[in-house]
Amino acid sequence: MAISKVTHFLLTIFVFCHVLLSTVKSSTLVQEIKQQSQEDKEPFVGVNIGTDVSKLLSPNDLVSFLQVEKITHIRLYEANTDILKALAKTKIRVIIGIPNNQILAIGSSNATAASWIGRNVVAYYPETLITAVAVGDEVLTTVPSSAPLLLPAIESVYSALVAANLHTQIKISTPHAASIVLDAFPPSQAFFNQSLSSVMVPLLRFLSKTGSPLMMNLYPYYVFMENKGVVPLDNSLFKPLTPSKEMVDPNTLLHYTNVLDAMIDAAYVSMKNLNVTDVAVLVTETGWPSRGDSKEPYATIDNADAYNSNLIRHVFDHSGTPLHPELTSSVYIYELFNEDLRSSPVSEANWGMFYGNSTPVYLLHVSGSGTFLANDTTNQTYCIAVDGVDSKTLQAALDWACGPGRANCSEIQAGEDCYQPSNVKNHASYAFDSYYQKEGKAPGSCDFKGVAMITTTDPSRGNCIFPGSQEVSNRTKDVVNSTEVSGGAKKLGLIGISGNTVAICILLLIPFVTPW
Repeated sequence: MAISKVTHFLLTIFVFCHVLLSTVKSSTLVQEIKQQSQEDKEPFVGVNIGTDVSKLLSPNDLVSFLQVEKITHIRLYEANTDILKALAKTKIRVIIGIPNNQILAIGSSNATAASWIGRNVVAYYPETLITAVAVGDEVLTTVPSSAPLLLPAIESVYSALVAANLHTQIKISTPHAASIVLDAFPPSQAFFNQSLSSVMVPLLRFLSKTGSPLMMNLYPYYVFMENKGVVPLDNSLFKPLTPSKEMVDPNTLLHYTNVLDAMIDAAYVSMKNLNVTDVAVLVTETGWPSRGDSKEPYATIDNADAYNSNLIRHVFDHSGTPLHPELTSSVYIYELFNEDLRSSPVSEANWGMFYGNSTPVYLLHVSGSGTFLANDTTNQTYCIAVDGVDSKTLQAALDWACGPGRANCSEIQAGEDCYQPSNVKNHASYAFDSYYQKEGKAPGSCDFKGVAMITTTDPSRGNCIFPGSQEVSNRTKDVVNSTEVSGGAKKLGLIGISGNTVAICILLLIPFVTPW
């Protein structure tokens, strides 16, 4: 049957619009990819997530928490299926680890390596943004018997990635303990332990060939503890120093204001001694414990806060190191949560910035460091009711807050925005936060005889805006309104498409969809 001229014209317009829109969408996608690629080159602060936690958040709640805290890079010590699933489509980048006890099998069999990559990488990528695979952890120093199989395991994993055509997107490396570097200070005299040369030389060649980083676990805390009286505490904590307190490398005359930079430069010098100059250092672990036993008096909340807060600022300052001011190493803080199931010493269970239920161990001071870690503490903290408190005790605290405490409790009255859900815990949380904010977040204003706690997670929901986030809410109203306007375009898949392009197509079609 012949196609009428009108029908033919309509089809032509349809095809034209489809091609035009597809081209614009493709162009937009290319721009997004370019922008994302540029962001990937920027130094970042990530976190290690251990799971020896008695009350760990569920995978979905964990991912929500990461998003709230603006954490964009994480490291998992093994491929946790549930967490990898929950990370899908979140843009959170993840390093996954192969445990030391699997190196023997993977290093002895390409088929085993291919199977591991199939199950733990191909099954999730690219919905889950896996950026690297860490083969083992501190193998050369903790499991020296596995050292001969470390490079074969790495090469087997790489071959499996090549077979899956993922070798350019996902890097392969292995984290090392700082102790593989000898004579670490001054950095200009550092070198790798020569007994490890049979592994380190070919490993560095592999890293250079594949563009992968040298992963290093660097802890100024241990440097300080092992060299008390020689290494000042302030140098270990990134605290401002007078020139007389700066550490000076006598061979280069470079001044070091902190221990971490010196450790990073020692790794660069060690690589240069083996004629490798094109491999970047990635700090896969660093941190400071907030609690210790009598033998670890410097494991305190104040020192942990100072170290991690100053570390974050140092990375985002893009200041590099004295030897390489043009290179700022990205770092992963050890660690996100206190792993309370770990055995002694006491400090082992107290490296986390948060408890397993996501409440902060201490409040970081990272103002001016971008959006990373929303618990930018001085401005975004809230006071809420503790879980598990009996309703009678909570009611007494609620009555005090709304009465003698003079908290503004109008929003939890019947019919108001924060009345539902109508239970004592919900109402108490709102009243506690109102009192806490009214008191200027003063020390002791979020206690209520032990039934309240400070949190960095905004407890607001729907139209119920807690006092601590009302100012933030006002700043974001314009953004919310603009997204509501574009809701129709979002449903049509037109986000990012030029308005002029859409308009042309609509104008061409109008005569055929309106009455003649």
